[in-house]
Amino acid sequence: MSAAPGRAADAAAPDAPRISGYEPGALGRVVELHGRWYARHWKFGAYFEALVAQGLAEFLGNFDAARDGFWIARLGETVAGSVSLVGARDAGPARLRWFILDEGAQGRGIGRRLMQAAMDFSRAAGYRHVYLTTFAGLDAARALYEKHGFVLTHEAADRTWGVPVTEQRFDWHA
Repeated sequence: MSAAPGRAADAAAPDAPRISGYEPGALGRVVELHGRWYARHWKFGAYFEALVAQGLAEFLGNFDAARDGFWIARLGETVAGSVSLVGARDAGPARLRWFILDEGAQGRGIGRRLMQAAMDFSRAAGYRHVYLTTFAGLDAARALYEKHGFVLTHEAADRTWGVPVTEQRFDWHA
């Protein structure tokens, strides 16, 4: 499965969800999905959205198709979800980031397909360790992480986003 920006990861019927790499406009839409969802459900504000925008822009600006992955899910012409894999630098682990689904796309197996694309790429790239950070309360995402072999390795209280959350780290080892 290709994870290079602009290359389709799979072909599907026109009305079915389509998983692909970067396409023009994807960066803005992924930031919008994060901003709206986390503001609505967790009261995160502009600081959070700006960090997502900054981090994702830097990642895509330095994208290396041999070590990095970026996938979007489209429903028709709309970006309905995304996930990224920031490849390992030096001897460190790779990091799964920016996993998001539009609320209207949830429950259709799209998140599972995005996670599968990221994990297939991780294995093909030879990564033996991938981690992600999240926080308690994102139960559907946690279920997907655990289904793909991630294990909770750390929890701590945090207020970085302006509201109290329990930050979590999950790790996967090949």
